[in-house]
Amino acid sequence: MAEDNKSRAFRYFAEIEGWSKHPGSRALYYLFIPVFFFGLLGLIWMIPFPEIGLLKKYGYHIFLNWASIYIAIVIYYYLRLIPLLSYMVLLSIGVMSYLIVQLEYQEMAGGPAVWLVCLVLMLISLFSLWIGTRIEKNSPSGRQFLSFLLHGPVWLWHLIFKKLNVRH
Repeated sequence: MAEDNKSRAFRYFAEIEGWSKHPGSRALYYLFIPVFFFGLLGLIWMIPFPEIGLLKKYGYHIFLNWASIYIAIVIYYYLRLIPLLSYMVLLSIGVMSYLIVQLEYQEMAGGPAVWLVCLVLMLISLFSLWIGTRIEKNSPSGRQFLSFLLHGPVWLWHLIFKKLNVRH
């Protein structure tokens, strides 16, 4: 079963690499896939989460929000595809979570709203990724583009591991 998922993951990677032959589009993908993922994570993070009454009553603060659920689903999906790469995406999510918390501190100090920063970053990256697909002669369809957005973060780690000759 794991080998079947792994072969499916490598088919996704081959498909993405088929759309990213042009150096300009590849540069856009390398830069804006993480920015898109960060923006999406930040937007989900900022959706108000219901407080758990019993824990709040006794003064416990839990770090649970909608992004926690989103992260669990994404990592579970990637874990089923290629475990080692899912750990690297989880590490990336840890860094992104830290940055989102820093944005929250900036907002509390009078800075811009986190949701607004994340929305702007996500829209800029989405537009840039779309431009990247238009540069290619063999650009993905709408459904393939959504698959590209889903598999983009793990694909980037795949490229890094491939470049470093790390078997995954």
